[in-house]
Amino acid sequence: MFRRIGSAVVRHPVWTIVAWLIAAVAIVATAPSLPSSSDESSFLPKSYESIKAAELQEKAFPSAFTPSAIALYQRADGGKLTAADQQDVARITSELGKKNIDQVQKVVPGQPSQDGRYTMTLVQMDSKNAGQPKQADAAKVLRETVKELAKGTDLEVKLGGSAAQALDQQDSSKRGEALIGIGTFVIILVTLLIIFRAPILAVLPLILIGIVSAIANGLIAYATKLFDLQANSSISSMLIVVLFGVGTDYFLFLIFRYRERLRAGDEPKQAMVNAVDRVGEAIASAAGAVIIAFLALVLSTLGFLKQMGPALAIAVGATLVAGLTLIPAVVSLIGPKVFWPSKSWQREPDNARFAALGRGVQRRPALTAVVSGLVLLVLSLGTFGYKATFDLASGSMPKTKESMVVQDEMQKAYSAGAAAPTDVYLSSTDGKPLDKASFDAYAEKLGAVDGVASARMTQVNKEGTTADFTVTLEYEASTDKAIDAVGRVRDVAHSDAPEGTEALVGGMSSIYQDIDTAVNHDYRTVFPVAAVLIMIILGLQLRSVVAPWYLMASVGLGFGATLGATVWIFQEGAGHSGLMFMLPVIMYLFVVAIGTDYNILMIARLREEAREGREPREAAGMALRHAGPTVAAAGFILAATFATMMLAGNSLLSEMGFAVSFGIAIAAFVMAMFFTPSLTALIGHAAWWPGHGDRAKEPAAGAGTGSIATGVTSGAERDPVANDPARRRS
Repeated sequence: MFRRIGSAVVRHPVWTIVAWLIAAVAIVATAPSLPSSSDESSFLPKSYESIKAAELQEKAFPSAFTPSAIALYQRADGGKLTAADQQDVARITSELGKKNIDQVQKVVPGQPSQDGRYTMTLVQMDSKNAGQPKQADAAKVLRETVKELAKGTDLEVKLGGSAAQALDQQDSSKRGEALIGIGTFVIILVTLLIIFRAPILAVLPLILIGIVSAIANGLIAYATKLFDLQANSSISSMLIVVLFGVGTDYFLFLIFRYRERLRAGDEPKQAMVNAVDRVGEAIASAAGAVIIAFLALVLSTLGFLKQMGPALAIAVGATLVAGLTLIPAVVSLIGPKVFWPSKSWQREPDNARFAALGRGVQRRPALTAVVSGLVLLVLSLGTFGYKATFDLASGSMPKTKESMVVQDEMQKAYSAGAAAPTDVYLSSTDGKPLDKASFDAYAEKLGAVDGVASARMTQVNKEGTTADFTVTLEYEASTDKAIDAVGRVRDVAHSDAPEGTEALVGGMSSIYQDIDTAVNHDYRTVFPVAAVLIMIILGLQLRSVVAPWYLMASVGLGFGATLGATVWIFQEGAGHSGLMFMLPVIMYLFVVAIGTDYNILMIARLREEAREGREPREAAGMALRHAGPTVAAAGFILAATFATMMLAGNSLLSEMGFAVSFGIAIAAFVMAMFFTPSLTALIGHAAWWPGHGDRAKEPAAGAGTGSIATGVTSGAERDPVANDPARRRS
């Protein structure tokens, strides 16, 4: 099949390119705009308590006040606020409410701190647009306006709260995104220039992936509208990395094989046909594994993962089609001039490093398997210390940002949980009014919970059937301590609810606890399902039930080694309280899914060498010799691209950048190059049971000279210089 695809594309390269350009223009011009949602109801299923509580709040207290922004005042000299200062704050609060700033629904005065040095203005915004760019824009106007109103007074005012944090995160991420974008292009350009010494090959993947990116975005928009999905704003940035990462990998898989066939003496167009024929199945299997891994996210409990899975799968599917059609068409049209001005493509260098590595694996497969396996196992021990954190705000921007300064100062002046209190909604189960006599005792029990600063009944709905108890925690809402505390609040709220009532606990800490529960559920569901499906793909490709088991075991060890190393470096070394709660999922997306590509490429080449009559150890050595440079180049580019995220200046991107780059390096330079080929060599012919996929296509001939009859059509013969075992032993 892949030979037919290659032949058709090479015969009609211009028409293939024109078809892609027409498709790109048509899809981009007609695709609907991609919507975005940050609503918690789409983030978590409605069955979770925090979402039930939010829905109850909307029904029982439709005008309930929840601050999205907090203006924090203090004297410029740091002293206690005077009566004149209090009057200035009242004036600013009043005038701020009259400005009719977009998204702002209500502006009310806040409580002064116990030491008399701080006071607040609380601003409620439209909750339906929480997390949207328009609310960050409103926070910017609000910040400028409140500072303008405070001019001429002795007050210093700063804007904090969730809307201000979104604004500061947006500003902080611009520098990171610029560094990541520039770093990605520079790394791909420089690395390809070093590998091939050819400017055309350095620029070509960037142009081609740009076309694929436009088509993929359009297809995702169509799918989002067709299947009524809700796109998350994080998909766009994730999409770029996936497209350039996977696209560059497939480009390199093809170009390295094309160069190898040219060195073997193939005519240029025939070389491309043979390249697509030989590497097409590996690319398709690798893409299939990645697509399956992404589609498995549909089983996730979390809304944004459920949305992200199909989008990333579409992107990889478009990249796969481009790898089998667009890239071969363009390269075959240019021909060997694509390597200009370098002439190194004409012959393989003597004493190549990967030839030496291949000989090492061939001679000592047991030692190679034990050493590489021990490296993965030791690093995996760090996973036992993994702790998740939800404090994304402080992790995604420097402490010097204004909203973070407000958060820190509020933790000192007020209870840390004052900015985002927890609400306990007590409702009657029979529709009768609640017994108000029980309120004080219930509030007292809630206030006695470990980690609670205060608890009081704040309002009852008109019917008297639902009461709102405001519980202020001692900790900032997104911290681990707050999430643990809200769990204890839930226990008491449920068990001590008066007879004939039921309690629901809402608020940000409650939402974070439910997200934590959902994530743990997803880890137990999505990961095993994806592993089974990837194993099925590997089994079908390799016609074996043995090889997929140790291939997936190596991938699992690589995942553990990556998470363990990240725990040791950031939790133990840098002193972080925990790692970003989404880190294992992100590692799953990039380390497990994309990292599996390298294992597939190596094992496919190993099978190809075995089919040419080589014994398992020799086949492993030859596979490393020929596929090693491809895996090394692709792994280095992808790992280095992600490593640029560590330059963004915040702990969240540093953790993500390190984990993914380290994981890809482990997948490429430990698993694919040493662990997988050495295990395959040790297991021998049994690795391909029951399909015997390593059997030679035709009987070996000329054993005395080391020449193997391959049965490949004219122009696809093996290069006697590059492949003769006798030469390697000389």
